[in-house]
Amino acid sequence: MSRDRYVDFLRAWAILLVVLGHWLITALVRRPDGTITAPELLATLPWTQWLTLGFQIMPLFFLAGGHAAAGSWSRARAAGGTAAGWVGKRAVRLLLPTAAYSGLVLLAVGVSAALGVDPATLALVGWAMAMQFWFLPVYLLISALTPVLYALHERWGTRVPVAMGVAGFGVGALVAVGDASSRGTAVEAVGALNYLLVWGVVHQLGFCWRDGLLGGQGRRGGGARQSGTARQGDEGRQGEGPTGWRVYGRAAALAAGGLAGFALLVGAGPFPVSLILVTGQEPGNTDPPSAALLAWSLAQVGVALLVAPAVRRVLERAGVRRAVRVLGAGSMTLYLWHMLPVLIVAAAFYLTDLAPQPRYGSPGWWALRGPWLLVLAAVLAAVVRALRPLERALASLDARVRPGPGLRGAAAWRVWAGLALSGGALTWFAGHGFAYGGTFPAWPAAALAAGTLCATLPYGRGELRDGASGEGAEDGTAGTGTSGGHAGQAVRPGGGDGRAV
Repeated sequence: MSRDRYVDFLRAWAILLVVLGHWLITALVRRPDGTITAPELLATLPWTQWLTLGFQIMPLFFLAGGHAAAGSWSRARAAGGTAAGWVGKRAVRLLLPTAAYSGLVLLAVGVSAALGVDPATLALVGWAMAMQFWFLPVYLLISALTPVLYALHERWGTRVPVAMGVAGFGVGALVAVGDASSRGTAVEAVGALNYLLVWGVVHQLGFCWRDGLLGGQGRRGGGARQSGTARQGDEGRQGEGPTGWRVYGRAAALAAGGLAGFALLVGAGPFPVSLILVTGQEPGNTDPPSAALLAWSLAQVGVALLVAPAVRRVLERAGVRRAVRVLGAGSMTLYLWHMLPVLIVAAAFYLTDLAPQPRYGSPGWWALRGPWLLVLAAVLAAVVRALRPLERALASLDARVRPGPGLRGAAAWRVWAGLALSGGALTWFAGHGFAYGGTFPAWPAAALAAGTLCATLPYGRGELRDGASGEGAEDGTAGTGTSGGHAGQAVRPGGGDGRAV
């Protein structure tokens, strides 16, 4: 089957909106005493919460990730690969650039703390540099479970995301009831299941999409259970197949049902419209993912499938394909480093009092959002260019340490141990930032280093990458500056832990 450029487009579009969304909601204000604060836009200007409906595009990334992972795992398994080899390969591609980024940020935190930088300022900066990390442990977990989830998909097809969705709705209802009274440890623990259930639903729908169970573009023949609709048409011809209401009916039902459910849960139910956590708003929609976010995700999947034919026609243009390819090639770098330009601009223009300071939220302030985004884009372009030697070094290291598809035995257990350690550390950074309380986080830093080493230390003869799995960039994992990505988080004032998308 030829490469589906629309899947690449969805990932690239998600990355672009993540970056723009984070920059748009990041507001800097210089106080008369010279200190810089970052007011929480969604809390101070409540109407802006409606903007999150356009910038919450995490479902698109998980949908594209599921589509790509289904093909990648199927090919690896057909070639005799093991779950540990496949998961380890994806983990290495994500952990290497993440560890390099984290190491440099933690080095800066350690030096700043030793020089006596104000702890509150250090904590806020440390949070800003880790705001996107919530996605990493979730994606690592779903990647690790993909062989099991795909086996369930092959046996029960669309019934799997339906069951996960029902369970996710129940968990969301329990959390909402708990928020209405008092959220306890048990409620929080149960609520955490929705990181797997809600995002897992969309990932599972990516499997269904690839195998033709949602109508329209899908794999023709063989493999997972497929509907009669999916098996029609010329095998391997991208974007073709049956036409009429059977192609668009399921997508339209997802879109309409998801939108109706979201409107009901927000209008008559307990959930806010904001799809990014807002300080003081209980229950929220993202921490953990709520029933309302689940409904919005289903609507977004339906819309993505409905517009796919039109977007594929646009992607036939060479210039558009090239733009998608360039954006995808640097997606992991953009994902990890896109908040550094905010710190650079803050130091260059706000600490020096060069930036104009119209009243926060005024028409003049909004008019300056355009130049703000352009300046940040220019700085990010320079940062990406400066990071190219690091990207090349990481790509070379990736080629040397990535496990082969047939990984077994003790080496396989090392992959699972590395995932557990690094996943735990990334979860801590996601919740606390790189400088919680203005101090250096020694134990989380050590856990991330140990987990990355477990997953990336060179393997024995015959266990290294042998190129037999045929994955390439199409597998949808975050790579060393070549693929991957996410959607976003919002900085809370005063070093809080406000999460986004």
